[in-house]
This record gives sequence, structure tokens and C-alpha cells, in this order.
Amino acid sequence: MENARPPWARRSVGPAWERWLATPPGESRGRSGTRLPWLSTLVVTLVATVGSGFAGHGQPDRVPLDSLGRALLVLGGALLLFRHRFPRTVAIGTAIAVAAYLAAGCPYGPVFLLLALGAFAAVVAGHRKVAWWALGGVWASHVLIAHWLYRWLPPPHDGPAPWGEELLVTAWVVAVVALSELVRVRREQLAKAQAERAAAERRRADEERLRIARELHDVLAHSISVINVQAGVGLALLDSDPEQARSALITIKDASKEALGEVRQVLDTLRTPGDALRSPAPGLDRLPELTEQARSAGLTVDITTEGTPATLPPGTDLAAFRIVQEALTNTVRHSGSRTARVLLRHTPGALEIRVDDDGPATGGAGEPGGGNGLIGMRERAAALGGTIEAGPRPDGGFRVRARIPLSGTGTPGPGSGTDTVTPTAPEEES
Repeated sequence: MENARPPWARRSVGPAWERWLATPPGESRGRSGTRLPWLSTLVVTLVATVGSGFAGHGQPDRVPLDSLGRALLVLGGALLLFRHRFPRTVAIGTAIAVAAYLAAGCPYGPVFLLLALGAFAAVVAGHRKVAWWALGGVWASHVLIAHWLYRWLPPPHDGPAPWGEELLVTAWVVAVVALSELVRVRREQLAKAQAERAAAERRRADEERLRIARELHDVLAHSISVINVQAGVGLALLDSDPEQARSALITIKDASKEALGEVRQVLDTLRTPGDALRSPAPGLDRLPELTEQARSAGLTVDITTEGTPATLPPGTDLAAFRIVQEALTNTVRHSGSRTARVLLRHTPGALEIRVDDDGPATGGAGEPGGGNGLIGMRERAAALGGTIEAGPRPDGGFRVRARIPLSGTGTPGPGSGTDTVTPTAPEEES
């Protein structure tokens, strides 16, 4: 529809004064755009009609308010009922009604309220040129009537109006335009701020969704890999070595129990609002537990620490643990090597992590995944301003190297180009 309001003119949320600016006067607050502004239109029409009648007593040079003048006032008021649905049509219609009212020689007075309100609705709805043309048309018609056409229009024996009167009319038109433009600009500012808030909320929701997805992937990929390997061991030794098969089943039970606990912890962040108490997130202090799980899956892990360990922020500690966990998971699933080496190098400005295995890359136990493991590691490192490098080593095997800064404010998002991943081996999928 040509008269439809642009999106920024729709109802907004916020304080009462902001809602008023964002909702045209008289429009229903409960169901935006479904009701006509009866009350405000009735008040303006009564003020214009009654006020013009009283104003006529002090203007003997004008025609007393008659039935034609009243009909034009009522017509202009009736048009204002639709000022929010058809603002351009109403602005032009009220301008014509007021021009006809002046041409009939009716007294000056609150009649200009009809024109002002019609033009105001058009400007704040974004139809500025139409409102300007409507106001300019009334002003031009007033000049013609007052200085040239008065000979043929009522009242009889009328003379030309003083030119100083036009200055007053011009000032009134400029005031209406200025007020309308001020409200329009303020509405655009409020709409822009509201859109930015909505975009920020969507961005935070997306970031939280990705964070939870990474946590679930890391927890499930590692635990299910251990369960998968141990299930294969148990099946292979069920008849020949029942005791060893029993040990594999115990490992499966422990791994599944731990996975359920961590999944429950992640899901609690969705169910519990605010700053509710939650179990502490895992960190590097759980590396012995992680290496024990890897050992139960047939992978021997050698951990070396260089430098003086510092107290890590919770986010950095969690990211470091998950990176090591994911690298070991990839080794279990996709490498023929049964040993892995983890190096943690603590420097004054960063934590460096390196995980090596001697390969060769194989299909491993279980089906290859969708390649989300390294994507998750990359996102974790990038969120903290760090980098990830992963790929085959020149002498065989596979290496994952991460560097996470311990200070600074750089927080590039996923895919920002701050990290390097070399997807050239099956090991990278998880």
C-alpha cells in the first residue's frame, strides 16, 4: 500500500515516552494499527469547530461561521480518522478542506489544527514531500486569496490583507514542519536503537548456542570414542578373556556416567536462568583424569609442562582442556598411533599447547564424523584471541598446536582469519 507506514514507524518497546514516539498519537496501544484514533480526532474536530465559531465574533471582516464552514471542518476532522493508515491522502485532503474554508471567507482560528495534524502524521510516517506540498499549497492559496482573488470571494467588499500577515502564516507553517521533522528523526533514532538491541540479543543467543554445541560435541565425542573402543575390546575378548572384557565394560560404564554428568551440567545452563550455582567447568587440573580415560582406550599419553603454571581464567582453562581433549579424541579415533604427547608451555603472555601423535592416519574405530572437532577448537581459541594450527607432521603423524593469549582484548570471532587449520587428514574429523 502506498500509504503504509515504514517499519520504523511501528510500535516499539521501552519507556512510555518512547512508545508514544514510536506509535502515532491516537493509535491503539493494545493492537497497533487495528483501531482508528476516534478520541483524539473528536477532540480536535470539536476544538476546531467550537473555537472557530468563537473566533468569528472577533473578526467582523470575515464571514460568520456558517453551515458550509462547519461542513468543511467536520470533513477535515473525519479525514483525520485515517491519518495513520493513509497519511498522504489525509495530508492532501485536510489541506484542500482548509484551503476551501479560507476561500469561503470563514474566520481564522483553530481550523489550522486540522492541517497541522494531517501534515504531522504524513511527516512522521516518512512522507515528507507530501506534507510539505500540502502546507505549501495552503500557504500559496492563502496568498492568492488574500491579495488577488479576494474581489471575487466572500466576504463582499473585502480588501487585500496586509503582507505582514503572511509572515505570521509562514512562521506557523515552519513551526509545524520543524516539530514534525523533530518527531520523525527521533522515531528513526529509536527504531535504529531498537534494531541494534535486537541484533545484539540475537548475536548473544547465537554465541550461547554455539558455545553449548561445542561443549556437547567435545563431551560426547570424547566419551563415545572411549566407549566405542572399549566396546570393540570387550566383544573381541568376551570368549577368550572374560576378565579383560569385564574391565572394558567397567570402563564403558564409567565413561558413560561421566558423559551423562557433563551433558547434564551443560543442559542446566539452559534450564537455570541468571547466575544460578553450577558445577565448576573442567580445566587443566583434570588432565590426569583425561589421560586415564585415554589409557583405558588404549592410548598412552605423556604430558610435559614447561614454564611456571599460572592461574588461568575460567574460560581459558576450559578452552585449553577441551582442545587437549579433542586432540586426544581424534588420536583415539583416527590414528594408528597408540601414544600421544601433550606439551603445555606457560609463557608470561600466553599458554601454548601442542599435541603430537606418530600416526599413521587410519579410519580408526567408528565412523568418521562431520569434521566439527577442529572447528570447535578453532572457535574456542579465536574467541580468546588465540590461534590453532593442525595438520600432518613432515616426519609422519599429526600435530595440533594452539596458542591462547593470557592478556589483551582481542576477541576475533570464528572464521576471522586469526587461525590456521589444515584439513588434510582423516584425523581431523570428530
